[in-house]
Formats: sequence, C-alpha cells, structure tokens
Amino acid sequence: MTRRNDRHRHLTLRDVSEASGVSEMTVSRVLRNRGDVSDRTRAKVLEAARRLGYVPNKIAGALASNRVNLVAVIVPSLSNLVFPEMLAGVDEVLGDTDLQPVVGTTGYDPGKEERTLFEMLSWRPSGVIVAGLEHSEASRAMLANSGVPVVEVMDVDGTPVDAAVGISHWRAGYQVGTEIVQRGYRRVGVLGTKVDGDHRARKRLEGLERALREAGVPIVDQMAYSGQSAFGKGREMTAEMLARTPDLDFLFYTNDLTGGGGLLYALEKGFDVGGGLGLVGFNAFTLLDGLPRQLATVDSRRREAGQIAARIILGAHAFPGEDRRVELVPTFLPGDTMR
Repeated sequence: MTRRNDRHRHLTLRDVSEASGVSEMTVSRVLRNRGDVSDRTRAKVLEAARRLGYVPNKIAGALASNRVNLVAVIVPSLSNLVFPEMLAGVDEVLGDTDLQPVVGTTGYDPGKEERTLFEMLSWRPSGVIVAGLEHSEASRAMLANSGVPVVEVMDVDGTPVDAAVGISHWRAGYQVGTEIVQRGYRRVGVLGTKVDGDHRARKRLEGLERALREAGVPIVDQMAYSGQSAFGKGREMTAEMLARTPDLDFLFYTNDLTGGGGLLYALEKGFDVGGGLGLVGFNAFTLLDGLPRQLATVDSRRREAGQIAARIILGAHAFPGEDRRVELVPTFLPGDTMR
C-alpha cells in the first residue's frame, strides 16, 4: 500500500537512474543535454524519465545562475480579450526558446500588481513583461532594480522603466475623433468602462476629446460602467443613452464588445446605422466578424506588441537610438458603421 508521504515524494535522479539502469551522473548529463552519451543510453534515460513523470528541479540550477528560465508576464485581466492576444504573441516568440512565460493578473489594482511583482521577482525570472506604464512607486522600484530586461507593453505614452512597445492610445483616440469630424458627425456620445485604473482607455478618451474640441464638436452624453465588457452591457447602455439623448448622431465605445452590443441594438430598433447614426469601437476583435455589419474600430496591434516584447527580452531587438520605445501605428478600420 502506498504511504501518503511516498505518494507526495519528489522523484530524484536516483529514481531515473534505477529505472534506466545507468548512473546518476549519466542521467544528469542526459537531462541537461551535456556530455558525451551514446544515443542508445540517452534514449533509455529519456524513456525512463518520461515513464516516471520525472521533472528536473530547476531551483537547484537557478542557485548557481541566479536566474530561472521563466519570463514573468503581468496583465490586468485574462477575461479582457486584448491581453490573451498579446500573450499569444509572446508565446509565439518564446515557444522556440528555453524561456517559458508565466502569467499573473492584477485586476487593475496597483496594490495587487505590487504583490504579484514581488512574488514573481522572488523567483528570479529571466525577464518581465508588464502591461502599461503606470505603476506604484514600489512597483517601479522593483522593476528598475530587478536586474533583468523589463518591457512595458501596449502603451508608449510615458517614460518606461526599461523598454516599452505598443501604440499611443492618446493618438489613437485623437485619430478616431478626427475621423468622426471629417465624416460630418456633430453630436457624440461616449460609452465605456470606468477609467480609474484603465489608463489606456483614459488616454484614448483624452485624445478623442481633444480632436472633437478642436473642431467644436461636443461630447453631449457619457456613460461608464464597472466590470467586464460584454454585448449585453453594450445593448443596455446604448438603449439608455439613445432614450435620454435621442438627437445623438454618433456613439464611441471604448471596447469592441460593448460596441457590438450597441450595434445589434441599433439595427434591431431600425436606426440608420452608418448614416444618421455612426458607431465605432476599439481593438478590432475578430469575434465580431460574424455580425450583420462590420463595426468601425481600431486595430491596436497587440499581438505584434507581444512578439516584439518577447524579442526584447531575448536581446533580439535592436533600438536605433537611446529611446527604448517601439511605437506601433494603429490601423483605423471604418467598417460599415460610419459615413
């Protein structure tokens, strides 16, 4: 009968040695891919390790190198689709290397970001990728003194601790405002998440407001909500806003999911979408490709941001000068919901 302490005992090199019939030193050489070992012996060791489910203790190796082959990736949320797509870009680049991304989430809470950074950095990762440029003083100090490459992703409107890659959300918002004005819309409503902790959404709104103000176009109504972006929330907010401010001719959504819900509501109620009523979202989610109309939106190039961030961690990206920011240019996609 298996005793409880046996069941939870870590396998060792000795276990693999006994199972394969070779010395512990040879097992170590094979598993570390070092030394002159015959193909036949190597195959025996690897087969035994696989059969036992043996996983090497990287902590022991880390004591010598002071680093583990992990890259800390810290994002506000995994339920917001923008972050998994950035993570996919990171994984595409690191997938062919010895480095493994490990993800932590903060819920847009600076205090939780501090705690997550503390725990992740205590494992001495080989690099850090963190969403955004705004951090607490303690978090910035930890990042600055980590001794490893640090890349802040998905925003370049600010001064990075080490390096940054992403779009300017302020300029993206300004571009959308310019498009609204040029297409003849004059009474704008804004719908989106509360921007207390979402600095990128805040910057988009600031850029939008500046472009509209310069053209003398007012933001007539605004509505913000807490929680996850969703079609249902977009329908609900759009219905409420158009009921209380019926003379609006344009709706700006800070996220494509709420924009998609608003689009479905407007079509259902017979609004002249793309003519008398314009709509635009943000982030270019492919999830919306099956809607009756293509929602106008902005491609924020987050997958590419993840790829470049991973290359910076690997030391495979060259910066042309002292500025260690890589600004990607967002793409405005007018779709079928603007004149």
